[in-house]
Amino acid sequence: MNKPNGANSDSRALLVVGGKPLTGEVRISGAKNSALPLICASMLADSPVILTNVPLLQDVHLICEVLTALGARCDFNNHELTIDPTSISRQDAPYELVRKMRASFLVTGPLLAKFGRAEVPLPGGCNIGPRPVDEHLRAFAELGAEIEFKKGVVYARGDTLKGAEVYFNISSVGATENLLMASAMAEGVTTLEHCAEEPEVADLVDFLVSLGVDIRWEGPRRIVVHGKRDLRQSEPYNIIPDRIEAGTYALAAVGTGGGVQVKNCRPQHMTALIEKLREMGVEVETGDDRLTIAPTEKVEATKVRTQPYPGFPTDLQPQMTTVLTRAGGLSVVTETIFEQRFSYVPELVRMGAGLLQQENAVVVDGNKSRLTGAPVEAYDLRGFAALTIAALMAQGESLIAGYNHLVRGYEDFIEKLTGLGAEVKLTDRSYKLKNNNHK
Repeated sequence: MNKPNGANSDSRALLVVGGKPLTGEVRISGAKNSALPLICASMLADSPVILTNVPLLQDVHLICEVLTALGARCDFNNHELTIDPTSISRQDAPYELVRKMRASFLVTGPLLAKFGRAEVPLPGGCNIGPRPVDEHLRAFAELGAEIEFKKGVVYARGDTLKGAEVYFNISSVGATENLLMASAMAEGVTTLEHCAEEPEVADLVDFLVSLGVDIRWEGPRRIVVHGKRDLRQSEPYNIIPDRIEAGTYALAAVGTGGGVQVKNCRPQHMTALIEKLREMGVEVETGDDRLTIAPTEKVEATKVRTQPYPGFPTDLQPQMTTVLTRAGGLSVVTETIFEQRFSYVPELVRMGAGLLQQENAVVVDGNKSRLTGAPVEAYDLRGFAALTIAALMAQGESLIAGYNHLVRGYEDFIEKLTGLGAEVKLTDRSYKLKNNNHK
């Protein structure tokens, strides 16, 4: 497999003592992948916007830095965020911020819609394979924008965007979100076909409706937008819970054989995961805003294939692969969305996992997997979550480098795991493990 580009410069690492089942309750934070586009969409408003249930994460603070650089004001009060877009005076997003996170490109749609121009560098983010913005740019052009690309920067111009029929060649979450924001102020009616329909996209639709935009779902993957100027918020908007965070703790419970209640989540957003867990022999109970994982002694092997929502989420693929190392027999996990999402596989093998990668799939041999503590390194956010679950399942101490990835997407990760009985703490990556499994 391709070696991940670049090394982690962060000296912090997570020390985990494994072998203990997780038990207790964990409360889920607001969805990172919903908060980011909603913060960008706030730029469309003609008065301050208040968001609640905002997760306090590095990515959230970074997108606020981008808005601040454009002239907006962002003020946090615990998990409430007030954004005043009325002072925005720039339409050129700074490279030094955008390069750090792919979601920064979501400022393009609202800048183009409200100010008629946007200058945004191509973004960075997790190293999980190419995620081109071609669909975004082609769709902007369908609304009448002129697009130019020079020296790594996208220049978009469109004094008056006009509604159009836009068909996405791929079901892209980012492109759907960017076009929803761009079309919110376009003249006339915009029809978006073959849209992504993830809960985070639906949350953005609901938020835009709360600002006064007339948006309707008119069939599977079809959204109709009636553009409108003068957008204002009438009351604070509450961000949905993070389904990926909820799924991560649910899988951590299964991996360690523990019993955990996951609170403040929406099980209806997690149907694919819940059905797969039940197929694996895990007892899962659901309520309106919670799900309960019962202790499971034996996990059955299965096949997992990532798909756009409502299919199995790619953001839970590494965590699921890790859990399947305790299943009897052979499991197959196929990745169809991000081609480099298997950077964690060699690290799991170091810990004793019986894994064989074959192009975009991994064969998991639970009968040959015996996880033991080891020093490992994560190269992306979900890979870190997967290695943490492996460390919790393993015997002995593990040290996970790459902590800079974790803080991008999990709020109070150490505190929440500790609350479930895990023995985890932050240390330096130079820490010497006490066990002798890996010298």
